[in-house]
Amino acid sequence: MKGANRVTQPMLANLFRFVLLLFASALSSASAKTQYHDFVVQATPVKRLCNTLQAITVNGQLPGPTIEMNDGDTLVVKVVNQAQYNVTIHWHGVRQMRTGWADGPEFVTQCPIRPGGSYTYRFTIQGQEGTLWWHAHSSWLRATVYGALIIHPKEGSSYPFPKPNRETPILLGEWWNRDPIGVVRQATRTGAVPNVSDAYTVNGQPGDLYNCSKQDTVIVPIDSGETHLLRVINTALNQELFFSVANHKFTVVGADASYLKPFTTNVIMVGPGQTTDVLITGDQPPALYYMAARPYQSARGAPFDNTTTTAILQYKSAPCPAKGSSSAPVFPSLPAFNDTATVTTFNSMFRSRDRGLVPTEIDENLFFTVGLGLNQCPPNFNSGQCQGPNGTRFTASMNNVSFVLPSNWSLLQAHKQQIPGVFTTDFPAAPPVQFDYTGNVSRSLWQPMTGTKLYKLKFGSRVQLVLQGTSIFTAENHPIHLHGYDFYIIAVGFGNFNPKTDTAKFNLVDPPLRNTVGVPVNGWAVIRFVADNPGVWLMHCHLDVHITWGLAMAFLVEDGVGELQAIEPPPEDLPLC
Repeated sequence: MKGANRVTQPMLANLFRFVLLLFASALSSASAKTQYHDFVVQATPVKRLCNTLQAITVNGQLPGPTIEMNDGDTLVVKVVNQAQYNVTIHWHGVRQMRTGWADGPEFVTQCPIRPGGSYTYRFTIQGQEGTLWWHAHSSWLRATVYGALIIHPKEGSSYPFPKPNRETPILLGEWWNRDPIGVVRQATRTGAVPNVSDAYTVNGQPGDLYNCSKQDTVIVPIDSGETHLLRVINTALNQELFFSVANHKFTVVGADASYLKPFTTNVIMVGPGQTTDVLITGDQPPALYYMAARPYQSARGAPFDNTTTTAILQYKSAPCPAKGSSSAPVFPSLPAFNDTATVTTFNSMFRSRDRGLVPTEIDENLFFTVGLGLNQCPPNFNSGQCQGPNGTRFTASMNNVSFVLPSNWSLLQAHKQQIPGVFTTDFPAAPPVQFDYTGNVSRSLWQPMTGTKLYKLKFGSRVQLVLQGTSIFTAENHPIHLHGYDFYIIAVGFGNFNPKTDTAKFNLVDPPLRNTVGVPVNGWAVIRFVADNPGVWLMHCHLDVHITWGLAMAFLVEDGVGELQAIEPPPEDLPLC
């Protein structure tokens, strides 16, 4: 009988744990909610910089609606296209576990929503907390079609830092005084660099330093002693941005919906697609303080919009200015536009809050070059179509392949329906030719091939990817975004990656977990992830001018074993091409 008791007690303990797990799971499911939203994409008259433009918006708003939800919630968004252009919506940074049909990039996971059509995106947030965002992923529509996606902890859970008194999304954008679709179409016609923007914006407004803008400058309130969480999102099409608040320090606590070990800084740099969560404290004399963003421009000689956007941090107890006088806000000190040293120092501070689950054994060891190029003028083109340097056309590539999107099928449809001739799976695992990537590159390597080439990954494979910048035409910092995945950034550096010496720099303990990595100008970055999400996942530079030129590729992650390791069936209302 004693022996029986010894067996029964562990069994009872295990049964008790099982019941507790079931109870916790039931509580979690009970607290999870389903949110329903309607997005109407439409032309809306928007006045900026003294001009009124028919801008494409969602629900007539610029920025579009902010969506707030909790980890575990399900989002259902019906998108109705009442604009004159094709459109899709991408939920930037959402893992989309088994729901790749809802990811959104045009001709990758879906055909576009045609004018007059609709499509309903359905997905569940799983294990993500923090700041993400949504945006159009069709041509350059995301210049005005974007908004914040805020994921709070599960109900009953809390932030890993004291709860702030206030929270405000800060969306840093870019504005053209003409239709952005016209801007990119002109560049595609001429083969030249597209016209730069006319302004940057904070929450859709340019701010005090631009014409006809002061009356609409965004005001962000704070009170003495308060802590304020700013959710900073770079929604700009083509520009990395420095951001600072006069006389206030930032405590950085998160990025790309992942928590970080907190660190303090006076300025942050956010690349297009990236988000950064910072805490500021109302610890200054009550007054008005400028929040300002200006460009970080790493490409030498390239044209860019060298202006500054502002909002105002206003203490609620700030004294009113005397009659007839005006109290100008204090202006922050911002780095020079080419201050790569500040960017490098800032990025070196990023560490995951908890020890990461970094893959230590690698199944796929990949090496991708990323950079620009120049195509010779085709014989059937006239000089007006070849207005790049010396009568060429700009292009861009990864591993010497300039990516071409299909037009009759989406890649995911072609994969699941086994439609031949839409893509190949021979994207190279390494550059076809090795060269001095950041040195004086031979002109014979400046013109890439074109193709719709994917790289196939087995489900569960552990991937290490070296992203190596090149100096072809000009070197530049490239914000590289991978759809459907977060990844660990285990090292970054300058020059050519050297596997014999640079592996010593790998952080396998607490590297930051992100969805968009800045590959430094004339440098490299190494990322790792586990291919645990089946589907077709685009990886591209988030400078839209570069993806337009072909700086992209896609991973085809095969299904694993059983239903839970396979992508869900396509929804019935998936748009047709």
